[in-house]
Amino acid sequence: MLQASSASWNGGDLDGFLDDYWRSDELTFSGADGVTRGWDQVRDRYLRTYWAPGASRDSLRFQEVEVTPLGSEHALALGRFVLYRPQEGDSVTASGYFSLVLRRTPEGWRIIHDHTSS
Repeated sequence: MLQASSASWNGGDLDGFLDDYWRSDELTFSGADGVTRGWDQVRDRYLRTYWAPGASRDSLRFQEVEVTPLGSEHALALGRFVLYRPQEGDSVTASGYFSLVLRRTPEGWRIIHDHTSS
């Protein structure tokens, strides 16, 4: 799931990157700017930041990923994100940690809450 997510990010495909997020007004994203609620608002957040005209969007990889089942329908994923520039010898421009609450849906596993911090 996260490998496909980073491949979409690195390919410039925001909607592909967001495919794993629950398309619901109840989706939550917590970060340095507070809590964003709803899939459309999370998408808008990415459009205002990494996908803004003229913004530098570095490549993305995930490291140190741990997944813990929370019953048969939920899981907790912990890990580290790394933004880097392959054209500059993979120099790291930002990194931080994330926790994702996942729910099994008829469409597959979906992120229902994302807490990311740099």
